[in-house]
Amino acid sequence: MTYLATFHWGWLLVSLLLGFCMGWIAVVHRGPGVSTLTARWLAGLAVIVVAVALARAVPGRPGYWLDLGLVMFSIYLVGCAVGSWLRDRVVSRHASAG
Repeated sequence: MTYLATFHWGWLLVSLLLGFCMGWIAVVHRGPGVSTLTARWLAGLAVIVVAVALARAVPGRPGYWLDLGLVMFSIYLVGCAVGSWLRDRVVSRHASAG
């Protein structure tokens, strides 16, 4: 994991910044949500993928790509959460002032 962070720090930073930007611009969501069945299916798929990565069941280069993809996706989600949270803070501050 340290190798991923030191060798791919640029890509990880881009994932974080892209997630931050997407979280900043995608705050308003008025569409229908994901159904409970679909959410459970996606959660189960995520658990399976993480378990495969932790068990190192995928050897070689594909396993390396799986680890890198999971790290990049998790950093992207952190960026989305931070961007959305900061956007909410900025919008609520302007709404209370006006």
